[in-house]
Amino acid sequence: MSELKGKIDFLMLVSVHNANPNGDPLNGNRPRENFDGYGEISDVCIKRKIRNRWQDMGQNIFVQSDDRKDDGCGSLKERADSCAELQAEIKKGKKADRDLCAEIACRQWLDVRGFGQVFAFKGTEVSLGVRGPISVHQAVSVSPVETVSMQITKSVNSEDKEGGGKASDTMGTKHRIEFGLYTVKGSVNVQLAEKTGFSQEDAELLKEALKTLFENDASSARPEGSMEVCRLYWWQHEEKTPAVSTAKVHRSVKVEPKTDKPQSYGDYNIIYEDPGCIKPEVYDFV
Repeated sequence: MSELKGKIDFLMLVSVHNANPNGDPLNGNRPRENFDGYGEISDVCIKRKIRNRWQDMGQNIFVQSDDRKDDGCGSLKERADSCAELQAEIKKGKKADRDLCAEIACRQWLDVRGFGQVFAFKGTEVSLGVRGPISVHQAVSVSPVETVSMQITKSVNSEDKEGGGKASDTMGTKHRIEFGLYTVKGSVNVQLAEKTGFSQEDAELLKEALKTLFENDASSARPEGSMEVCRLYWWQHEEKTPAVSTAKVHRSVKVEPKTDKPQSYGDYNIIYEDPGCIKPEVYDFV
C-alpha cells in the first residue's frame, strides 16, 4: 500500500427528515441538542457508521457492534486474542515490545490504524494506546432544530400474564426531528498516518464510507431514506502540513438559510470561498 500523499480535510452536509439522528440516552433518547437549540450528532456516532461501512466493504474492524459481528468474537479482548501474532508478543509480558504490538494491531484492523485504540485488558500485563490520524468533529446543525414527540403504545404481551388474559397496553414516547441540515467536519493527519500505516488506499476507503454513510443504517428511529449525504468536500493537500489551517479550510464553506424556517436542503445557499489552498473535490448527491 502507498503512503498517504498529503494531509486531508473534509466537510460533509447531511440532511435529516423526520428521524432521530442520534438519541441522547440521558435525556429519554431525544435527539441531541445544544443549549441554543442546534442539533448535534456525536463524533462517536459518526465513527460507528464509518466502521459499519468499512465492514460492508470487507475490511477487518476491531470495534464491532454486537449485531454486526462477523468473526464470532464476543468482546474486544476475545478479538485481540484471536490475532495469533499479537497474542504471541503480548504473552511475553513485561518483555513485550509495545511498538511491535501496536504495529501488528494497526496492520490487522483498519479502524485501529485509522481512529486509534486503547488495548488494556484484565489478565494481561501489556497495555498500549494507538493514536489514529483520523479526527472527526461532532456534527452540528446549520439552523436550530425542532423535536417532535409522539406517544406510542405496545399492544402485544411480552410474557404470559398470571391468570390468563391480555396485559394492559404499554405506553411509550418516540422522538424525531422534522428537518435538519448538519455539517460533519474532519481531517487526516499525515504524521500520525505514517506511524499507524494508514495509507492512500485507506483514505480512499474513508472517502467512500463518507459518501455512503447511511447505507445499511436504517432503523425504527432512522427509516430508510430519512438521512442523506447531500454534499462532500474533500481536500487532499500536497503538503504534510499545509500553510492554510484546517479551521480556515472548514470555514471556507458557508451555509446560509434562505428562509427563517428551512424545510429542505434546497432552502440553503452554499458558498465556497477559496481559502488559498488546493481546490477540493466536490461530490453532490442531491
